Amino acid sequence: MRRPLSIALRLNGLFLAILAIVLVAGGAWLTAAIEGHFQEQDRMEIAGKLAPLRRVVAGLRTAEDLQALPGRLDELLAGRHGASIAVADGDGALLLAAPGFVFPEGWAAAAVPPPAAIGAPFLRWDRDGASYRGLVEVMPTGLAAVRELRVGVALDIEHHQQFMQALGEALLPALAACLALAGLLTWVATRQGLAPLREMAGVARGISASRLDQRLAVDTVPKELVDLATSFNGMLGRLEDSFRRLQDFSADIAHELRTPVSNLLMQTQVALSRARAPDDYREVLYSALEEYDRLSRMISDMLFLAKADNGQLVPNREPLDLAQEVDALSEFYEPLATERGVALRRQGEGTVSGDRLMLRRALGNLIANALRHTPDAGLVTIEIDRAGEAAVRVAVENPGPPIPAEHLTRIFDRFFRVDPSRQRSSENAGLGLAIARSIVVAHGGRIEARPRADGARFEVTLPA
Repeated sequence: MRRPLSIALRLNGLFLAILAIVLVAGGAWLTAAIEGHFQEQDRMEIAGKLAPLRRVVAGLRTAEDLQALPGRLDELLAGRHGASIAVADGDGALLLAAPGFVFPEGWAAAAVPPPAAIGAPFLRWDRDGASYRGLVEVMPTGLAAVRELRVGVALDIEHHQQFMQALGEALLPALAACLALAGLLTWVATRQGLAPLREMAGVARGISASRLDQRLAVDTVPKELVDLATSFNGMLGRLEDSFRRLQDFSADIAHELRTPVSNLLMQTQVALSRARAPDDYREVLYSALEEYDRLSRMISDMLFLAKADNGQLVPNREPLDLAQEVDALSEFYEPLATERGVALRRQGEGTVSGDRLMLRRALGNLIANALRHTPDAGLVTIEIDRAGEAAVRVAVENPGPPIPAEHLTRIFDRFFRVDPSRQRSSENAGLGLAIARSIVVAHGGRIEARPRADGARFEVTLPA
């Protein structure tokens, strides 16, 4: 795959292309302006010759006047090198030319009514290695035999052509020199302008997995790069948070797996240390079975969360009566609650569209979490009510130790516990709230933890 051109080279090429277009357009405009100036000068000079010629031709009365016309033409051409005059009759037959005939074939047919010098297009031709520009005008006479003459005035414009050629030859090297100098200056300016990007790249190269706390100094970059620097810093912040969570998750899962594995290893070593009765081995196997069960549930929960993270958690939606679901869950947890004198109470009702098993699992995790943190003889309340016209809210509230504010943002993280010193029991691996959040999010809802002075409140909002 071809590598894209560098930004500096692109900018340099773009600027040079624009500059070349401007210079070429400017050169073309200058050339056209000078050529127009020369044409205007020639028109004024030709007009200066045609005006007296009109008077001379209009004053022709006799044959003697016509015979004296060449002398009059020589007088008009005196002091003007490169000017020529030709006179033809009405049929285009040449009568005379001064100082010599330089006009092209068919020149008389191009005659226009007077005054030809105003607006008439020039004749332009080459003859005998010279370039000419001229006008031909129809002029009335006072002769009875010849009522009108066709009079042409031509100017040798070879010196104009030489000047334009010299100008073109001078403009081309000047244009090339300007482009070369502009290219060099543009390259320097572009590299200087892109220096902040190189500085940002240098800072980025110094960032590693162990130094994700580094940030770009937004205050020192140009205005055009502020958004880039801000976005880059935001990405670093998200990466740092993800790495931190991954490290915490790795440490937590290692700790969670170490406890049952250590228990299994110790029990097996003790059992094999000497010969024992069959009942003793049976007791060891029952104990190992409990640890295996804990490991199995933990692995299942982690696989469930992995599916949720990869978008593979697709709810099988059906209408659900939340009051019935909460009552069923309360009945399931009633023996555990009764054992500690804790009461479960539901308030309100509502209907949502969702996956029955998933939502039961999410609400069951919230109720189990509430029971776990409720003191003996406490009351766990499950409230169901409307949250606007298109949503239903389920709130699980329990008394007990409050959730510190700094833990609210991490309360739904995997393996996170508000009290790190709390004994890790087989019933609690720290994944219940994380699973509840994944299920709620998969249903298009949200879950929040709201602190209370004398307990905690978890609110689940689901589309109705």
